[in-house]
Amino acid sequence: MTSTDWKTRQGSCRCGRLRFEITTPPIITTACHCKGCQRMSASAFSLSMAVPVEGFRLLSGEPVIGGAREMKGLDHSFCGHCMSWVFTRFPEVMGEIINVRSTMLEDTSELEPFLETCTAEKLDWVTTPAKHSFEHFPTPEEFPALIEEYSTR
Repeated sequence: MTSTDWKTRQGSCRCGRLRFEITTPPIITTACHCKGCQRMSASAFSLSMAVPVEGFRLLSGEPVIGGAREMKGLDHSFCGHCMSWVFTRFPEVMGEIINVRSTMLEDTSELEPFLETCTAEKLDWVTTPAKHSFEHFPTPEEFPALIEEYSTR
């Protein structure tokens, strides 16, 4: 999906009080199988899309920080009312990128995971259509090539 194909998408938490929009295409889509994501999403993995901070805008509501609060530099943002996990910021790792739970968007078309992470922790029966799999997280040196490949698919 190129930036010319992207249409602004809106999303919200489960109760709709925390609303947002994404105005730029994701730089990559992922499925994370780590135990933390399994527990926070109450699922086998969490789905997300990384977007530049300038492409993300809150429309209503005020997120609260929760989840792995003890992990410095990792801010999981939730709706303060329904407690839906909506997005994560981790500036020390990804800079000016926001990792939005793609399932919170009203239109999730074309957002299947391109890569999956932490497969060393995944449940044995889980499969995804991800093109790339990593037992842990890709190294910072691997991300530029993955982002480039995602942008040209």
